[in-house]
Amino acid sequence: MPPRSPLPQRNGLDAAWLRTPDRNPAWPEPWPHMGAWLHERLSEHIDVPDFLNQGRIVYESGEPARWGDDYRSHTFVWFHRDLSEEKVVPGQIHVVHRDERIVVIDKPAFLSSIPRGKHVQQSVVVRLRAELGLPELSPLHRLDRVTSGLLVLATEKRWRAAYQTMFQRGEIDKGYRALAPDRPELAEAVTVRNHLAKERGKLQAEVVPGAPVNAESRIEREAVLGDSAVYRLTPKTGRTHQLRMHMLGLGAPIDGDPLYPVVRGVGVDDFSTPLQLLASDVVFTDPIDGGARRFASVRTLPLYSEA
Repeated sequence: MPPRSPLPQRNGLDAAWLRTPDRNPAWPEPWPHMGAWLHERLSEHIDVPDFLNQGRIVYESGEPARWGDDYRSHTFVWFHRDLSEEKVVPGQIHVVHRDERIVVIDKPAFLSSIPRGKHVQQSVVVRLRAELGLPELSPLHRLDRVTSGLLVLATEKRWRAAYQTMFQRGEIDKGYRALAPDRPELAEAVTVRNHLAKERGKLQAEVVPGAPVNAESRIEREAVLGDSAVYRLTPKTGRTHQLRMHMLGLGAPIDGDPLYPVVRGVGVDDFSTPLQLLASDVVFTDPIDGGARRFASVRTLPLYSEA
């Protein structure tokens, strides 16, 4: 891990960093100068000469790197990338709870939890670091971009390990609600167990017959709304697209799903049809003080576009 960055956060984002390789006696001068190494590593992503001329790449001391600087092994540099324009995701981030250690928010659909890919500034972490003045704010679990509802975040790095360990061990009860076609037979709770896998580059996950179980969800119909029903979903595991796949397997694909049962050509900036899946409640025992924690979403089904 690098030392503390000499650059402050910008737009809620930490500076990117790189480190030159350790010294190799068999290759004592692998690059003639720092500029050559930076160009090899970064030229596909940034205009290296321009960044260097503007003093936008710095060493640990905060001193700007220069093209002709002597190459140094095991040396860290930091810089901020230029951000692309992003369409603002509609809807409010409701702060359900905030204390010294955690923040619990209720996010709208289409808002990414963490900065990733095309969704950087329009993410929970980046927006709330600035709005709440918490530069180390980070999520303790995953919530898909198209899923609405509760997300628990640590306020500072020093609290993260205790809470994240709790999530990793499954010492937390997470409840979801979904709107989907009515299936009367699901009035009695059923438990779905199978093996789910999702290959990188593929949009949909798949069931792997005969493989050891790695995904388990309890599903029960709660209320009928015309031809649809509200279902309570209680996952025991947290595989990618698990609840969406398990509902599909029961013949009740979740309303508004852009991937299941078929992939629909929905633009990344199309916020018109939210997935009807809500992370509705979270219950756990606080790993620091042993107190009972119980939080509920302020949103209800059906979910409507907040544009």
